[in-house]
Amino acid sequence: MLRQGFTVSQVVHGYGDVCQAITDLALQTDTPIGTDDFRTLNRCLDDAIAAAVSEFGRERRQTDVDDASASGSERLGFFAHELRNLTDTAIFAFEVLKTGDVGIGGNTGRVLHRSLMGLRTLIGRSLHEVRLTQGTINREPFTVSPLIDEVAHGAALEANARGVTLVVRSTAHEVFVNADRQVLGAAMTNLLQNAVKFTRPQTTVTLGFTASAERVLIEVEDECGGLPDGDVTDLLRPFTQRSADRSGVGLGLAFTQWAAEANGGQLVSRNRPGKGCIFGIDLPRVSVPADKASIAT
Repeated sequence: MLRQGFTVSQVVHGYGDVCQAITDLALQTDTPIGTDDFRTLNRCLDDAIAAAVSEFGRERRQTDVDDASASGSERLGFFAHELRNLTDTAIFAFEVLKTGDVGIGGNTGRVLHRSLMGLRTLIGRSLHEVRLTQGTINREPFTVSPLIDEVAHGAALEANARGVTLVVRSTAHEVFVNADRQVLGAAMTNLLQNAVKFTRPQTTVTLGFTASAERVLIEVEDECGGLPDGDVTDLLRPFTQRSADRSGVGLGLAFTQWAAEANGGQLVSRNRPGKGCIFGIDLPRVSVPADKASIAT
């Protein structure tokens, strides 16, 4: 009854039905039930009810613990995954700066700074379990284009290291969404890192966004050759990996799906057999705030 969704009250009522069925059958068969017999029946039913309620409660508590444990593991996995992404980006930026070919005041230095600031923010917020236990609480309107540029700068370092060309395109400007900027940026970074990781050597990864009157679609397109079976459902499950490259933990798409839904959107995908995959974050578009000067972009 627990597995089928019944309450403990319904369990108790079920034993009452047993008692009623026994007495009804006795009447139908003209079999009298003596006082001692009825007392014995009631005592057996009382014992059965007590045992059933105790077991019902124990199983339900165990189910709650298992669910909490699974949820906690997923939250910890998401945190670790995002933490590693920020750290990897910082390391790539540092390695470029270490060559001495670029200055600390350029784009690479800004990438390193944003990654370190992102690490500090992530760790601080995780101490209160805000992000992954209560959803995103820092949703505010901001323009998409600057976030696209920021994420692209970080991804370009890894793309260059892997011999992949990163192309950034957009067909809209001054487009606003209402979302947690850091969470959305982390989700976009996941899509870009997956694309750079799995695209074929010497190919192109494209990041861009389009907007309609009501929606904003941020897309990442790669040239991985496409999924053999065309099905991406399995890839959305946490800790799922299909590639021979096991450098990740299989949480990127699961986190991205969570991030999209937490911000009122959804994760979308298209498979292009023989060519590649397109993953996107589809979000509601919001109107331009009256006082744009107060909007952090």
